[in-house]
Amino acid sequence: MAKKEQGERYREVRNSKALRDYFIEERFEAGIALKGSEVKSIRGGHAQMADCYGLVDKGEVWLHNLHIDEYAHSGLFVHDPRRSRKLLLNRSEIRKIQKALEAGGRTLVGVRMYFKEALVKVEMGLGVGKKQHDKRDAIKARVVNREMQREMRGRR
Repeated sequence: MAKKEQGERYREVRNSKALRDYFIEERFEAGIALKGSEVKSIRGGHAQMADCYGLVDKGEVWLHNLHIDEYAHSGLFVHDPRRSRKLLLNRSEIRKIQKALEAGGRTLVGVRMYFKEALVKVEMGLGVGKKQHDKRDAIKARVVNREMQREMRGRR
């Protein structure tokens, strides 16, 4: 989760597993159908996207496993923290996602959730799962880049 400075609200919630476990080929920005208590809970930073994924069902895209904690002051209108939520996308984007998922080998994963003005937006990514050796290569490249940066700093 994003760090909260004094007097500021949380700006975004990230899925750290998404970029670690998948090669994200294409990204989509989608609106999400939420209840009022869910939006207030997200503003407070009480949301987790660790295992969320999207599925297409009857021409609509649904986001599963997004965890939004119950809002403490909601009273009688308490929402289910793990309910499926509808994503708001254009028909052309839905068709593109559906074709990619039906072709196989791809997954629709949630990358991050953020506020755009007063609206909650979700960035979804069409990804291909990484194998273990791909993850090792990425770690190796990161270490090499870090060492190069240190050397360049030392020469200045």
